[in-house]
Amino acid sequence: MPYGYRRVLRACGGLLACGVILTGCSGPGDEGESPGNKGSATPGPSGTSSAEPLPTPSRLAFTADPKRAPRTEADAKRLALAIVAGPDSWGGDYVKRTPHLSADDYWPVLGERCTWETGTRPRTVLYSVTAYSEVPAQEGRGALRVSATVTVHRTETDADWEMAETLEEALRCPEQRLRDGERITGLLSLGSPFGVGGNFTAVDSLREAGTYVNDSVKGEQTYSWYQSRVGQVTVAAVVKGAAGHIAKEVDSAQVHALVAMVSRAEDELEVQS
Repeated sequence: MPYGYRRVLRACGGLLACGVILTGCSGPGDEGESPGNKGSATPGPSGTSSAEPLPTPSRLAFTADPKRAPRTEADAKRLALAIVAGPDSWGGDYVKRTPHLSADDYWPVLGERCTWETGTRPRTVLYSVTAYSEVPAQEGRGALRVSATVTVHRTETDADWEMAETLEEALRCPEQRLRDGERITGLLSLGSPFGVGGNFTAVDSLREAGTYVNDSVKGEQTYSWYQSRVGQVTVAAVVKGAAGHIAKEVDSAQVHALVAMVSRAEDELEVQS
């Protein structure tokens, strides 16, 4: 089995442990086929097939190469733009929003009143970028807006602190105001370092889940944030739900986007044989 495909299987398994029901989580070249049913089936009773359980890795396959670590803002920007998930990473129905990329100096901060504000990028961060995509509104379906963020830290320790702070934000502010007329309620978070809770994908991973409310749209929708760390880089895939979209399809798109970024980060940073 190709290494890239094994990496996708590990990623899907780790996210399953975070509580997402995955369907159609596919590897390179697969058109929506579930990896758990591809290349791992064995004959069962009466000619049926039963999937063999995927092996559980005892250690993380990724090893960072210090020589490939970015040390300047320019290097970090090149790396972040090579990793961040655009609409193609989410699925065929997704397109770029306008603007598609955040400004170079953009850095969101959760204020004391649990409102997201624009802050100053900390010195521990070399570069950060967010890419905005969406499935445009159609008859019977609202606009499904998603985003992907890549943050390149100066050190792995700095990236660790960001993961910890993200978990703390949900505990401190289970209700958050994104902007005027948009908010998240009932926010919960779950962190899983490698080998814990089924995470066999990244050094560290986390999930936030809650309810998304937009005053201009009737009803409540799901809100979901996945984040993983690869060396000194963190990657996040975020979904604000919309009416008319099937949950399992949205979940699958989010997983694909995150897996794509984790895979690219590993390719950019790992020791080359």
